[in-house]
Amino acid sequence: MAKKESTAAKSGGMAGLRAPRRRTAIIVAVVLVLVVWPALSALLGGYERTSGGEIAVVRNGGFFDNNRIRQVIDPGSGRTWVGLYSKVHKYPAQQRFYTITSDARKGDESGVDVVTVPSSDGVNMGIEGTLYFTLNQDHGSLRAFDDKYGTRKFRSADGKTYSPFDGDKGWSAFLDQIVRPVIDNDLRSQINSFRCAELVSSCALVQNTSAPAAPAAPSRPQAPRQGGQPQSNNANIAKVQESINTSLAADLEQTLGGKFVTNIHFNLVRVTLPEKVQDAVDRAQAAFAQVSEAQAKVATAKAEAAANKARQDGYNKCPTCARIEELKALPQGITVYAPGNPNGSLLPRR
Repeated sequence: MAKKESTAAKSGGMAGLRAPRRRTAIIVAVVLVLVVWPALSALLGGYERTSGGEIAVVRNGGFFDNNRIRQVIDPGSGRTWVGLYSKVHKYPAQQRFYTITSDARKGDESGVDVVTVPSSDGVNMGIEGTLYFTLNQDHGSLRAFDDKYGTRKFRSADGKTYSPFDGDKGWSAFLDQIVRPVIDNDLRSQINSFRCAELVSSCALVQNTSAPAAPAAPSRPQAPRQGGQPQSNNANIAKVQESINTSLAADLEQTLGGKFVTNIHFNLVRVTLPEKVQDAVDRAQAAFAQVSEAQAKVATAKAEAAANKARQDGYNKCPTCARIEELKALPQGITVYAPGNPNGSLLPRR
């Protein structure tokens, strides 16, 4: 009986020891989950690096820190300590482009994306092209850019809002809302300095040449003349490109509030006419083709008549020559030929 009581006492003692150990293990697990793991995650997340095509602006973060810019990480960096809970804004560091095209698969905006601007004589012209540029990687300029635009969100074509550093969608949303209006305005001012036929020669087929010419805009670039001839369409398009490249750099700097983009170049790819105007051009060209065809037939008939007259004049001067030509025209296999005899006959060769 005493032995059983001793065994029970030992069991109670073991159970009493296990309970504190279990509580200790639970407390340690809770501490690991609530304290150690977040601290370890924050410590590991305090390092950042950039690839060769991006540059990063780092802002302070955390519960007790400010939100000022801490540092800038250049492209292709190794792992860099950026601090606990810091925010990293990554921007493109390589050359970028913005495409305006009627091909919905290639444009930067959804659907058909063409800038429609009027020429100086009132014809709405569709402009397609590509703007090439590079984000200024100077640290001071990049800090100012992040202060002005990295702290805002921009609405994209899908209706959602993004920050400029939110990947391609965020960068495209920024370009659509801030850069695109500047491009449209520059194209409008430059195209409005030219008549339709100066950029698209076929436009002259359907324009009312009896109407007085529209007065030239004061800022219109004077196209050089050679021998009194107007400059070609390609030269005028090149002039538009040159003017846009010059004006875009100044306008973007003024609109953005700083020299945030560099190496600006606009390539004007295509100038199109409105659908109804293009249909009229096509009909005019078809009509000119028919006129040309008719004129060719008239010229052919005149040439044939002249040839026949010349041939007859030759026969009149040389009757023997006419008889020789007549014999040459006879069918093959003739054995009897009696010219001038009404009873004469042609007998085939047996």
